Amino acid sequence: QVQLVESGGGLVQAGGSLRLSCAASGRTFSSYAMGWFRQAPGKEREFVATINWIGDSTRYTDSVKGRFTISRDNAKNTVHLQMNSLKPEDTALYYCAASRFGGVVVTPRSFDYWGQGTQVTVSS
Repeated sequence: QVQLVESGGGLVQAGGSLRLSCAASGRTFSSYAMGWFRQAPGKEREFVATINWIGDSTRYTDSVKGRFTISRDNAKNTVHLQMNSLKPEDTALYYCAASRFGGVVVTPRSFDYWGQGTQVTVSS
């Protein structure tokens, strides 16, 4: 069992930066792939970024490539999402998720555990 708690969301102006963090409980964190998803009002949850269990392989949705960076620290059971050059269309509730598969996965159904989310609002 893994419990995930996100933090770091907030209100920022367009062009600004935020760093989201996800703290995980459980001794098997280092074996899980981790991902970030987001959901805007009235829209479906969408994939943002993922990182494999060891942290040497990542994948991003096209709209955030070059602006967002996912990273993990297995010693501290944390995963981060550094978000730069934020745009109003990045506004959403951001979720952290863990997959027992361990490799790079991008579909919500591939993830077994989810956090409660942290709100990111980007003003124009």
